[in-house]
Amino acid sequence: MSVKRVFSAGGIIFKKEKGEVKVLVTQHSKHKGWEFPKGHLEIAETSEQAALREVEEETGVKAKVLEKAGTTQYFYYDDDKQKCFKTVNYFFMQFLELGAATTASEVSDKKWLPVDEVENQLSFKSTKEMWREAQKRIEQLTIDR
Repeated sequence: MSVKRVFSAGGIIFKKEKGEVKVLVTQHSKHKGWEFPKGHLEIAETSEQAALREVEEETGVKAKVLEKAGTTQYFYYDDDKQKCFKTVNYFFMQFLELGAATTASEVSDKKWLPVDEVENQLSFKSTKEMWREAQKRIEQLTIDR
């Protein structure tokens, strides 16, 4: 059986609220897992472009990419029972403003959480591991913002 390669990108979006840094996490409407917003790359789209597009489509958040945050990789089976190996590149993004979520049906819930509560909300091992490393950097990125 062949394995299909799938490439996605997403964002670790943060904002400061009353001096406290908050990070956006979303719940997937099908599998109900909590993660950072993400989605597939379109043809000729960079990972940064896909991450910005997917974040806005799923959550309505307009953001600015600051730098790469990390990568996750995992296997899953798609709707056609095809085994897939997915690579997701995540980027730190600074919240700019709220727009319109055009594919909001893919997200059943979203939360802005304090940095120290994010890991407990995340559902998947690979995302939690990536977040542990990213969390060290997000504290530096948000000092002057």
